[in-house]
Amino acid sequence: MTSRRLLLAAPAFLAATRASAQTWRPDRAINMIVAFAPGGGTDVAARTLARFMEHGIGQTIVVQNRPGAGGEIGFAELARSRPDGLTIGFVNTPNLVTIPIERQARYKLEDFAPIANMVDDPGGFWVQPDSPWRDLTALVAAAKAAPGAISYGTTGVGSDDHLAALAFERATGTELLHVPFNGASQVRNAILGRTIQLAAMNMSEGISDFRNALLRPLGQMGETRWSNAAEVPTFREQGIDVVDGSLRGVAAPAGTPTAILTRYADVVKEAMANPEFIASATQQQLPLRFLDPDQFRAELFAMREKFQHMWGQHPWRE
Repeated sequence: MTSRRLLLAAPAFLAATRASAQTWRPDRAINMIVAFAPGGGTDVAARTLARFMEHGIGQTIVVQNRPGAGGEIGFAELARSRPDGLTIGFVNTPNLVTIPIERQARYKLEDFAPIANMVDDPGGFWVQPDSPWRDLTALVAAAKAAPGAISYGTTGVGSDDHLAALAFERATGTELLHVPFNGASQVRNAILGRTIQLAAMNMSEGISDFRNALLRPLGQMGETRWSNAAEVPTFREQGIDVVDGSLRGVAAPAGTPTAILTRYADVVKEAMANPEFIASATQQQLPLRFLDPDQFRAELFAMREKFQHMWGQHPWRE
């Protein structure tokens, strides 16, 4: 086929793909694998999205929780599923990306076909309202004056909170004292109870306590300020080049037809534009950011490159 014919054929091919995506309809219930326990933030967000996706896709979506091994059990089950569009998964970072870097995992990033991202929750540093540190400059000065003395809590070794804190240490030439916990609620209790001096938590996890004057953020780690916390400066605005957080979105097993991925992405995008969904997301303090399949894939692979570089410099096992 000549180049001219290829050019003429391309629009027709794209139109056919889009038409196929619009007409694809599953003939039975869809399984959505969630790699974390029921009732947690990831699970609640997944169930909220699934409820709104059901109308657009025309089928029931059954959420199946497969917790364990930091998400590896659920992610591996998704990777092994048939790529027929009847099994999708709610995935989040950095776990999806970092587990195969940290150990011999039962999956690799190439085993997934990203569908759409829903949440981009920036990290943040939180202190008590009466803390002497009013900004990151003060925290850095205190950390340099007493290396390894300032305790900070995270949701565990290798979590997005922990990796963000390590990036902060490298960017500022400081050393903090890491205190890992099993979940964000334990980190919150520790900072409120003054067991630790600093909490590394996502912005969505601390914003309610901030509004109730129980905690105060020193900075947020987004590329730009989250609209729900527009008064909180980013790390970059304070001269510290740290951008970190947690993406949450939907993926399918690798090999799932493009038309099906496109259909799901359209459904997610429509759901995220629904005023009722937006109200639910606002109630859950979810920072929304839609990414289509290609954009989501690019983010994930760029993230893997960044974390592989970090692991090569300083493995984060403790």
